[in-house]
Amino acid sequence: MSDKPIVSVLGTGIMGAAMARNLCRAGLEVRAWNRTRDKAEPLAADGARIADTPAEAVEGADVVLTMLYDGNTVLEVMREAAPALRRGAVWAQSTTAGSELIGDLAAFADAHGLLFYDAPVLGTKEPAEAGKLTVLAAGPEEGRAAVAPVFDAVGAKTLWTGEDGAEGSASRLKLVANSWVLAVTAATGETLALAKGLDVDPQKFFELIGGGPLDMGYLRA
Repeated sequence: MSDKPIVSVLGTGIMGAAMARNLCRAGLEVRAWNRTRDKAEPLAADGARIADTPAEAVEGADVVLTMLYDGNTVLEVMREAAPALRRGAVWAQSTTAGSELIGDLAAFADAHGLLFYDAPVLGTKEPAEAGKLTVLAAGPEEGRAAVAPVFDAVGAKTLWTGEDGAEGSASRLKLVANSWVLAVTAATGETLALAKGLDVDPQKFFELIGGGPLDMGYLRA
């Protein structure tokens, strides 16, 4: 394998397409697949090769990146890809699959000789398009050299949580982070609703907390 791995991206929705585009911009050879091909086609302009099937997309790939709807969809698609998976390839599983299915995903990887990385990402459309996601990753040292260029292309930071992707430490941390996002979002809504109810200009609230310990970037976003 060269310093720039061949990467197969399975799932090119809002997040997957942005990640695939940044992989192309980083100079990696990218094969992209999506169940609805029309969603993958625009990536051809960025240099990606569009595949008709998961198996076609993963043939000869050094790294397989999955960014699909949920864990069950990931298993379904990887089973379709199975005949063409190369033993020893790296699988970076970035779908938000929760923690319950991690064992099944890791077992599939083991059965097909893949190096499994539990690798959900933190961020939304804008940071995904800018290549500024935070990658939460757990997996063996053995394949990190292969997966590092992929994580570097899609993210601003990679936070390693463990050496065994099957334990789901990265996915569990993602759930904790999601809980925080939901809490902040709900609190923001309640605060702005209260401001409206009390006839307070919300901008005055932002001025009040600006630059202090109560201020935060996500609140402003």
